[in-house]
Order: sequence, then structure tokens, then C-alpha cells
Amino acid sequence: MIERFVVVPASYVFLLRPGTGDGDEVLLQLRQNTGYMDAHWAAAAAGHVERGETAYDAAAREAREEIGVDVDDLSFVTSMQRTRHAELVDERIDFFFTCRAWTGEPRIVEPAKCAGMDWFPLDALPERVVPHERFVLDRLGTGVESYTTFGF
Repeated sequence: MIERFVVVPASYVFLLRPGTGDGDEVLLQLRQNTGYMDAHWAAAAAGHVERGETAYDAAAREAREEIGVDVDDLSFVTSMQRTRHAELVDERIDFFFTCRAWTGEPRIVEPAKCAGMDWFPLDALPERVVPHERFVLDRLGTGVESYTTFGF
């Protein structure tokens, strides 16, 4: 019997607010103790989609669990099929959302996994951002395709 490969789904939420200049700012967290891209900035809320859960539901749940906010309105940005071509990892399907309205004040809820949280202008992101997330962030507001690939 041929074994099928496994695709791992995840949802990402980029909280956006008007910046002090012309563009928007995005809330990012500094990863630590996760075993993946530690010491890199990443979406403030992200995680795997659980069995029986939609990508939208996962995004809302992750926002509550990781930054303590209830998202009022999620806007779908793109889905990304990705892999790390040279390494043996599961293939991934990621769903990216933005949110401009939420209830609660974003805060670090999981300090063991998050070394910091800050707002950054979209046109002045920190140097170390998780690469596939930066791919999406660099294209926000420029008409990013509804389906993208990364790592092939």
C-alpha cells in the first residue's frame, strides 16, 4: 500500500493598525523555546488547525490563546502551500488572515514561547522574520494572490 503524504494546516493572524506614517503597523511576537525559528519575529497569533475546526475558527482561537484578544473581523489574505524542499518535513497549508478590530489588549499569554511583542511598520519590518511569513507581510496591500507557494 502506498502511504499518502500528510499536509499540516495552520492559521496565522496579523493584527494591523494605522501607523504614525503613511502605512500600517503589524503586531509581531519574538519566538523562543519552540524548536522552530526561535529568535525570529512572527505573527502574534498562529497555530495548527485542529480536527473539526475551520481555519477561521483556528485563527480566532489562537488569537485568544496566544495574545488574549477576541478578533472581531478576520479578513482572509492568502493560502500558502509550502515545504522545505531540501529537508524531510510534512508539507504545510497555511491560511493567513488580517484583523483590524479586536476586543481586549494584546498581551503575551505564553511567556515561555514568546520573548517579546511589538508593533512594526509594514515597510520597516525587523531583519529576522520567519521567511514564509515575511513573504506574505511583504505583499500585504499589494494584491497578494489568494494562493501562493513557498519552498518548492
